[in-house]
Amino acid sequence: MQDIVRTVKARGASLRGYTEQPIDTSTAAGKCFLDMLGVFTEFETNLRSERQLESVAEAKAREVYQGRTASIDTTKVKALKAEGMGASAISKALKIGRASVYRALED
Repeated sequence: MQDIVRTVKARGASLRGYTEQPIDTSTAAGKCFLDMLGVFTEFETNLRSERQLESVAEAKAREVYQGRTASIDTTKVKALKAEGMGASAISKALKIGRASVYRALED
């Protein structure tokens, strides 16, 4: 958010809101208010991330969390590679991305 504010300021513009919470970024108080909004937004995002990680860890401890099922059959990828096919040909044959082919071959 601060990057956007810096970009707008560098272009010589400022933000002025007139609704419920008036804000004017051309003043020191307005800049402070906007920066505080950014801080609280980042704080809330970090809290949500922490809660999600805690929930996943708890589910794994209870052996409930299984994760997403694999959408790519690595044995097929490896078999096609053993037959001499290249990554591009394998990706076209299996309708997957080339990066997925390379990841499957790393295992």
